[in-house]
Amino acid sequence: MSTFKDLLRVAFNGLFARKVRTLLLLLGPMIGVAAIIASVGLTDSAKGDLKAKVNKLGTNLIEAAASSSFGGQNPTLPTDAVERALTVTTVEKVSAVVELTNIVVSPYEEASDVFETVPIPVLGTDIYLPEVLEVALVSGRWISDFDAQKGARSAVIGVGLAQEFKFLPGEIRTIELRGIPYAVVGILDSVELEPGFDNAVFISFHSAEIDFLDDDAEPNKMYVRCVEGTEKESADALRLAVNLGGPQEITTEIKSEALELAAQSDRQLQLIVISMGLLAIIVGGLGIANVMSISVIQRSAEIGIRRALGHTRQIIAIQFLLEAIAVGVIGGIMGVLLGMLAIFIGASLAGWVFVMASWLAPAGIILAITISVLAGLYPANRAAKLEPLETLRLG
Repeated sequence: MSTFKDLLRVAFNGLFARKVRTLLLLLGPMIGVAAIIASVGLTDSAKGDLKAKVNKLGTNLIEAAASSSFGGQNPTLPTDAVERALTVTTVEKVSAVVELTNIVVSPYEEASDVFETVPIPVLGTDIYLPEVLEVALVSGRWISDFDAQKGARSAVIGVGLAQEFKFLPGEIRTIELRGIPYAVVGILDSVELEPGFDNAVFISFHSAEIDFLDDDAEPNKMYVRCVEGTEKESADALRLAVNLGGPQEITTEIKSEALELAAQSDRQLQLIVISMGLLAIIVGGLGIANVMSISVIQRSAEIGIRRALGHTRQIIAIQFLLEAIAVGVIGGIMGVLLGMLAIFIGASLAGWVFVMASWLAPAGIILAITISVLAGLYPANRAAKLEPLETLRLG
């Protein structure tokens, strides 16, 4: 064998002479690389979607809620909580809500029994909530000053509830709140930072007082927009400003942190799947070593004849290493393609943007080649040490 080209040809002929064996060799690096590519790519796609959501929604939305360290029922904020919150210099906009309890919501009176066991949030709110949440209405309008001042029985429902009740945009409909009819005047779009609002009903504070509360409607939660970059300071200042040394206890939550925690759990899942991919590719490497060792025995006659014709041990070893490299290259490429397909399918089903780092493909192929070469060292060394007379006994 005079040239490297000839050696390469012999290696490929030896590799593809037994197609089933070659397929088994390819499975290890292919599955391992695909798992690693898919886990990293899907996590990056999720993070890309998260960044888009955060850029759209902002990181400066804070939720301030009333709480009680003594386990009191239905803790509330001070009646002037909004005014107190606006005294914080970094606060830009505030909206208050009161969460009402034990209210059965149904699309019409006859369906009340059906929805009696379905918890649908009902909130009394002011006129500023969509502005603070920075969420538009799908159709109709929000609760107006007239509704807030006169107690008109007007309601806005979340987009999820509208779909469940089969509301059409612009349709004039009513819903029953504990048997009291309310006119649906608008449908609020999806609220990414507060998913529970998608299936909620919003009415004015005045209506909440008249129909469902014995006393004045005191808020138990506020949503606050602060200056970008001052979220931590604003949250700390809100607790002091709203409490003012009173008996009420206030908890604050930066809403975007929930998305960041979800991203953190995605990264943990990514590490787990990468570890599984590495394990798969290592097990695949052991399979390569095993199958190629058996191949050395099966091809002992071929090795003996070539040694008798003058091929050196080095040439025999290089041939088997080239076969291992070919397994790594082909398995790596197939693994990358399979991983990309998994990212595309996963991102499409989840509604994410396809994201795959440019370094993933070459890194996956290099990893597959490295494992395959390491796995092929022992069979190559074993083949190189075979003597022509020994091959007659093996063959």
